[in-house]
Amino acid sequence: MSDTRIPLAGVIGNPIEHSLSPRLHGHWLRTMGIAGHYIPMRVEVDDLETVIRTLPKAGFVGLNVTIPHKEAVLKMADIVTDRAALIGAANTLIFRDDGKIHADNTDGYGFTQNLRQSAPEWAPETGPAAVFGAGGAARAILASLIELGVPEIRLSNRTRARADALRAEFGARIVVYDWVKAGNMLDGAVTVVNTSSLGMTGKPEFRVPLDGLMPGAVVNDLVYSPLKTDFLQQAEDAGCHVVDGLGMLLHQAVPGFERWFGTRPVVDDALRHAVLGV
Repeated sequence: MSDTRIPLAGVIGNPIEHSLSPRLHGHWLRTMGIAGHYIPMRVEVDDLETVIRTLPKAGFVGLNVTIPHKEAVLKMADIVTDRAALIGAANTLIFRDDGKIHADNTDGYGFTQNLRQSAPEWAPETGPAAVFGAGGAARAILASLIELGVPEIRLSNRTRARADALRAEFGARIVVYDWVKAGNMLDGAVTVVNTSSLGMTGKPEFRVPLDGLMPGAVVNDLVYSPLKTDFLQQAEDAGCHVVDGLGMLLHQAVPGFERWFGTRPVVDDALRHAVLGV
């Protein structure tokens, strides 16, 4: 007897109410006429393994994973991609037909595809990159920039020890700057990325001086609330090519959706509008 169950996917985290992923995947499912559902689920840390083991039996083909579960799910996976292992976190799980759990991290893919789509002239290998922040998102960005052949990656974090730890892990291409001198990282940088939460709605402002920005540099803020952060506004005023953070969220969702539902979706203006609710 053939399996005619409607495929289910979703996102797990705690909290989960803020997630834009249901709007994102829901738009693709509707516009592509796919019989499937995508469900947000708030899961406590103590219940995580029980939930992960149970969902495939209920017809789930995979999950997105957000804070605080991105590291813990790696330990439950049977197969871990190289990029998920390098980053030390997974944001995408695939429940395979053979019962195995496949863990991946598509944040770096989302970052790269967002910049390629939004700034087609971007040539990251031609000069240094400057990265603000040393949290989980920074790990995915560093891995991507190294893979893209960026010759030097300048890194600064409010707590220097976290940046030093990333340099020890990712290698000599990373050059750490003290936070009080973070503005110096911008000299000659062709790629500039804010991976920190500074400038996000409800968070402290981004106060690093940006007068060292090079006109024509590609400047990306992973923050997408607000969509045009003060960081991006200053960069735009300096003649840089600015890229907001929403595109990374949209592009990182593509590989998972394709694996779960068997069709590769597109990231376009209609998707942006659906996710923003405009």
